[in-house]
Amino acid sequence: MNSTLHILIVDDDAQIRSLLKDFFQRRGFRVSLASDGQGMETVLSEGKTDLVVLDIMLPGKSGLELCQELRQRSKIPIIMLTAVSDTGDRIVGLEMGADDYVSKPFDPRELLARVRAVLRRHNDRDAPASSETISVYRFGGWTLDVDRRRLLDSDGVRVELTRSEFNLLAALVEASGRVLSREQLIERCGGDTSQSFDRSIDILISRLRRKLEDDPKSPSMIETVRGGGYQFVAETTQGAG
Repeated sequence: MNSTLHILIVDDDAQIRSLLKDFFQRRGFRVSLASDGQGMETVLSEGKTDLVVLDIMLPGKSGLELCQELRQRSKIPIIMLTAVSDTGDRIVGLEMGADDYVSKPFDPRELLARVRAVLRRHNDRDAPASSETISVYRFGGWTLDVDRRRLLDSDGVRVELTRSEFNLLAALVEASGRVLSREQLIERCGGDTSQSFDRSIDILISRLRRKLEDDPKSPSMIETVRGGGYQFVAETTQGAG
């Protein structure tokens, strides 16, 4: 990674802040620290930040609130630190726009791997698209525009999807006809692959079916493959945006 990459660590535990600052600085990153939302905003206002590591449990505004506020105005990648048992917080965090999670207690090397992976995905997303890149998919009267991140119904009306719902739908449609495991879907959606997080995918699939399917209980687009995962089976055409 480029030595100019700037990471902001927001955690109210001084020991964790100190440990991570030393760990990332020794690996060529520039590191800033904050113990709460006010400190986070101060650092963000001072210049470019490439990634935020954000603890959920903070004094004042929670990490989930700060994640939502930051995502509304910025595309800065966010990795959240959360307790192992806080599966509900992880699902909410996905909805708020978090890019990934690391559960406490954690090995700093795992966090480093997550940081590098999120930054790679972020850079790939921001790279100029090829003029031949396929970005529009049509199926069952729906139009999915990946570049513009929008889903249109048969009347051309935009259907609101959360960030996680859109990422999941795009992953399924782009792999149309292939079975994707829950682990693969978590990875493609930028979620936590280090632990069993299958339930979050099942919840998002259920939400997508309610929005896309005529009969969500008997889906004709997103099929469940027993012991395998999910498969997008609707006939799909594609083309450039």
